Amino acid sequence: MGSEAPVVRFVETSKHFGEVVALDRLSLEVGEGEIVGLLGPNGAGKTTALRVLLGLIRPTSGRAEVVGIDAWTDPVAAHAELAFIPGEFHVWPQLTGGQILDLLGTVSGGYDAAYRDELIERFNFDPSKRGRSYSKGNRQKIAVIAALMTRAPLLVMDEPSAGLDPLMEATFQDRLRFAKAAGQTILLSSHILSEVEAVCDRVAVLRNGVLVEEGTLAALRHLHANTVEATYVGDPPRLDGVAGVEDVHVRDGVIRLQVSGSTDPLLKALAEAHVPSIQMREPSLEELFHAFYDEAGDVPADAAG
Repeated sequence: MGSEAPVVRFVETSKHFGEVVALDRLSLEVGEGEIVGLLGPNGAGKTTALRVLLGLIRPTSGRAEVVGIDAWTDPVAAHAELAFIPGEFHVWPQLTGGQILDLLGTVSGGYDAAYRDELIERFNFDPSKRGRSYSKGNRQKIAVIAALMTRAPLLVMDEPSAGLDPLMEATFQDRLRFAKAAGQTILLSSHILSEVEAVCDRVAVLRNGVLVEEGTLAALRHLHANTVEATYVGDPPRLDGVAGVEDVHVRDGVIRLQVSGSTDPLLKALAEAHVPSIQMREPSLEELFHAFYDEAGDVPADAAG
């Protein structure tokens, strides 16, 4: 493992299924100790990207690398560096949860038994029951524990917290932060935008197989409008022609609007009126997500998680 190589690297990676372009020249790097969220509705290319990275499908062009190892040409070496959490985990019905964890740990090449026991306790998981008796949430706990207990340099996750209740979701996010602090790298595909916002250093937004935005949340927020709400006394502030101001609504002594770019022209205009209070809020990740997709009308109903 070369220390200079990014842990994950997509190099002009494309995947075509017949005439369908599922992934179109994706270039993305994830460094050691980073948590990067892969966002996009169903059909955006997220799962295809992860399957290429896992060496499950061959890219039509380009390549995907794990610590400098080509995921398709040397999948065994690449898999030695990672652990995967799928969104839907199927268990062996006759084996107990503990036996399944031991089996998965052995197949992965080894695991931290003490940390496995800690994770079992933290996730309130009963390893004595047989696989067929577990609910979806408990099956998902097996997948999460099995991946985390390996302490793999790279954790690849495709809707990893599906089925977890809110308390377990909080525990899951805590363990992701712990993994990051230990130097592990995480590539996380999720529809739960609050989860991505809570743990990710950067996000990469896919649409129709194309990377349309990539960066820190702070950087992406600067690309989009802030929400402003102010109260006024007397005549409402005159904002016609003020740079960056749009979507203005005035009612009952309150003015609401969106402002992009510099806020100085807006603040100067408000200062000329009697404005007792003003609040300004950055867009949430959900609002950014919808900003990327609403024009195309391709946000699924459950995209907000």
